[in-house]
Amino acid sequence: MSRNFRQSIRIARTNLDGAKKSAYALSGVKGIGIRLANVIVEKAGLDPDTRLGFLSDGEVGKIEKIPENPAKHDVPSWLFNRQEDRETGNDIHLIGPEIDLHVKADLDLMKSTNSWRGYRHSYGLKVGVRRRGPQGEKGKLWGSRKEKLLKKGLDCDHKNNFSITPSEKICSAKTLLSGWVQMGN
Repeated sequence: MSRNFRQSIRIARTNLDGAKKSAYALSGVKGIGIRLANVIVEKAGLDPDTRLGFLSDGEVGKIEKIPENPAKHDVPSWLFNRQEDRETGNDIHLIGPEIDLHVKADLDLMKSTNSWRGYRHSYGLKVGVRRRGPQGEKGKLWGSRKEKLLKKGLDCDHKNNFSITPSEKICSAKTLLSGWVQMGN
């Protein structure tokens, strides 16, 4: 067993830091969280306190095989990130760029079937939020607040940046501040 330290180790098409403990380093792979990384290290039969850079090529090979097919290595299916896949119906776990491809395919499917979520995705609107209040509605002010600001000579653009209307020539900071105090802001 070689004890040469390697600074960087490539696992699942990702360069990982060899100075970190094995589970924490594995969580750097897209699709592998800390909980799944701990299970992978346990299933590979490795010491969880070992730094990733000190692992031999054989031990790294064991670690690489488990995320490729976790069901084969008795990893619980509730840890998988794609349960009951639409195409196959099986529980699978995706890592790396496979996640992005499957998410894009899911969004395209929602858009083509004209589902509500697909409609909101296609128009760039928020999806799956509670519809109460102006959360996420950029640049909108509610009701009488905007009217009060306009009466005081303040105007706001679409990003809620306040400025003096062109009708007022020069306004001192003191006058502007007193207007804000009178409004109760």
